[in-house]
Amino acid sequence: MTDTLDDKAGVVRRVRAFRHPEKRNRPDNPIQRKPDWIRVKAPVSREYQATRKLVEDHGLVTVCQEAGCPNIGECWSKKHATFMIMGEICTRACSFCNVSTGKPDALDSGEPERVADAVEKLGLEHVVITSVDRDDLPDGGAQHFAAVIGAIRARSPDTTIEILTPDFKGKEGAIEAVVAARPDVFNHNLETAPRLHPTIRPGARYFTSLELLHRVKRLDPAMFTKTGLMVGLGESAEEVAQVMDDARAAGVDFLTIGQYLQPTVKHAAVDRFVTPDEFDSYARQARAKGFLMVSSSPLTRSSYHAGDDFRRLRAARAAQLAGAAE
Repeated sequence: MTDTLDDKAGVVRRVRAFRHPEKRNRPDNPIQRKPDWIRVKAPVSREYQATRKLVEDHGLVTVCQEAGCPNIGECWSKKHATFMIMGEICTRACSFCNVSTGKPDALDSGEPERVADAVEKLGLEHVVITSVDRDDLPDGGAQHFAAVIGAIRARSPDTTIEILTPDFKGKEGAIEAVVAARPDVFNHNLETAPRLHPTIRPGARYFTSLELLHRVKRLDPAMFTKTGLMVGLGESAEEVAQVMDDARAAGVDFLTIGQYLQPTVKHAAVDRFVTPDEFDSYARQARAKGFLMVSSSPLTRSSYHAGDDFRRLRAARAAQLAGAAE
C-alpha cells in the first residue's frame, strides 16, 4: 500500500497506525510530491512475479517489501532480493523506517536453510542479508546471522555474501561472531548526521555505529566494510562531509548515499529533494576522500546493484594493491 495526498489518505493512516502503533500520536507530516527524477514504474514483469512467488513459498521476508523500496521492480525482475532475517517486527521505532515495530516472535531455527535454499534456486552470484533490530536477544541476533551465512556457504559456495546488520547494542562478542562467519561485505548504516540521530534514529547512537565499523576492520582488515547515508532530512553539506570523514577514519571502503523517502504521514518529513547534480558532487567528494567505491544517486539504497558494485569494489582494491606494490 502506498500513501497518497488524495482523500483516501485517512484510510492509509488508519492502516499504518496498526503497523506503527508507537507513531499513532505523532503529528501528520504531509507527503510531498516526488520530482520526476525519483519516480519509478510499477513492477509487472514475469521475472518479478517469479521472484515474489519464490519468496512467499519459502516463507521469507525481504526488506524490499517491508521497507517499501522504490527499486523492488527493477531488482526482483533481475532476481535480486535482499532477505530480512529474524522476523518482520523490529524492537526499535526509527522515524525514517517503514518496518513494523513491536514485540518480535521467537527466532525460527529453520530460517537459515530456507534462505540458503532460495539463494540456490535463484542462482544468486551475490546475496544481501539484513535484519530487523532484535534488542530482545542476548546477542542481538549475531549467531543467527552467522548461521545464515554458514547455510548459504554450504549450499552455494560460490555466492558472495553481503550483510547489513544492526548495531547489536554493543553486546559483547556479537560483532566477533558475525566477522568469524566471514561475510564478503560487512555493512552497517550510519543513516544520517549525528545532530539528527535523536529524532531520526533515536534507538541508536552515531558513535556506536562508527565503532562497530572500525571494530570490524580491526578484527579483519581484509573484510570489505560499507555504510550508507540518507540525505534530504535537513542535514547540511558540511555535515555530510563530516560523516564521510568519520567513515573513512573508521576504515570504511564503500559509501552509499541516497534520497530519504517518507513512508507514511506519521514518519519524518522530507526536508527537501536533493538534486542529481548534488548527488554527483557528493560522489566526487567521497572519492576524493579515499573511498574505494561510492554509489550516490536519488534512488541509491544499501543493496541496490549490490552484486555489480561488489565486483567493482573488489576490482578497485586489486588495482589499489597493485599500485602500492609498484
